[in-house]
Amino acid sequence: MSAILERLPTAAPAPSAWRRERGTASLEDVHRSIPVTGPPWRKAFAFFGPGYLVAVGYMDPGNWATSLAGGSKFGYSLLFIALLSNVMAIILQALCARLAIATGRDLAQACRDAYPRTVGWALWLLAELAIIATDLAEVIGTAIGLNLLFGIPLELGVIITALDVFLVLYLQNKGFRWIEAMVIVLIGVIGVCFLIQIAMADPDWGGVIRGFAPTTQLVTNPDMLYLALGIIGATVMPHNLYLHSSIVQTRAYGETVPEKREALRYATLDSTIALMFALTINASILILAAATFHASGNTAVEELDKAHTLLTPLLGSTLAPTLFAIALLCCGLNSTITATMAGQIVMEGFLNLKVPPWVRRLITRGIAIIPAAVVTVIYGESGTAKLLILSQVVLGLQLPFAVMPLVLLTASGAKMGPLRAPRWITAVSLVIAAVIIALNAKVIADFVMR
Repeated sequence: MSAILERLPTAAPAPSAWRRERGTASLEDVHRSIPVTGPPWRKAFAFFGPGYLVAVGYMDPGNWATSLAGGSKFGYSLLFIALLSNVMAIILQALCARLAIATGRDLAQACRDAYPRTVGWALWLLAELAIIATDLAEVIGTAIGLNLLFGIPLELGVIITALDVFLVLYLQNKGFRWIEAMVIVLIGVIGVCFLIQIAMADPDWGGVIRGFAPTTQLVTNPDMLYLALGIIGATVMPHNLYLHSSIVQTRAYGETVPEKREALRYATLDSTIALMFALTINASILILAAATFHASGNTAVEELDKAHTLLTPLLGSTLAPTLFAIALLCCGLNSTITATMAGQIVMEGFLNLKVPPWVRRLITRGIAIIPAAVVTVIYGESGTAKLLILSQVVLGLQLPFAVMPLVLLTASGAKMGPLRAPRWITAVSLVIAAVIIALNAKVIADFVMR
């Protein structure tokens, strides 16, 4: 069947390969709402945007905690993990775009249509767990940003974060391009903040270059492995796989195979460029921690507020901690927008259930706020730092249950038709999944043996 489809350049993938027809379109209110017309440069610009919403998930407050901890404790050594996880992200996000463009389904819808109901429910519950862990990191990170900039107590800041649902609703009503514009502007602010801080820190660039090479300590040192998995969990985020496979479909590309191939090329270019920018931000956080904290003997900086406090005496400027807090708050706001959409996509896709976005947001925020508030009240700032890192490890443990369905679905000629993933991409993706599973097994074994 796949061989026949390969010889039909304008044929669409056979819908009969799926168990049942899907329900309504993913993010129905903005589905195919952005036109793709004109010369190639204009078409490429039309696809400019979704990749940056995806990139937000690769630089959220959870990334900050793991990167600060890794940089302060191990210097530049974990830069290799940041690079590796970014390569993983580029490949997996390209598969998300391929699935969406080839089938018209997001990953959640595809899993619902391809697998038995019990499997679909299990995958949904795991996806919800990942989104709760993501939301937890955003709640804590945004609350700390509010505290650092405006002196708002952490307990109150945690509660205030629930109100960001109104910002998301406002932007959704303005149109999808408005959401993308705000996200890109905030990413730009984050980039400028770190560029200035890196210039102040004046890192050892030779050490930076060496840090991008692998080290055997990743396997022999359990603490380094734990942080490495946290960085992977914070970088390759499960909810981003569901998010990207949906928001690509906001573009009104054509239905023929050549038009879909063109759309896939532009969508992949968009996400790849955006994720390279995300790598720059992630590496900057780790480099700043290594150059500022590790170099001065402060090897246990995990708390975001502690990092903020130490920047002034170590860099000799009051501007550095202010820029740090501004960037953190921008990260929290950005992550809020994308996590809201991811939660909506997962619930609607797996359950074919429509819930108003504000209801969905309040539910997930409420679930995240409870543990964040309890830890903040009982353990204070040090407790929130440990919860941040733990949330990222939870994401890493959940990753295989999002990655494996994505790889298997995009490798199927029956489901993907002529846009099936090339075998070499499938092979690389399976290696990525194997690495993630192996890392998870090693961390669990180390935890049990302690």
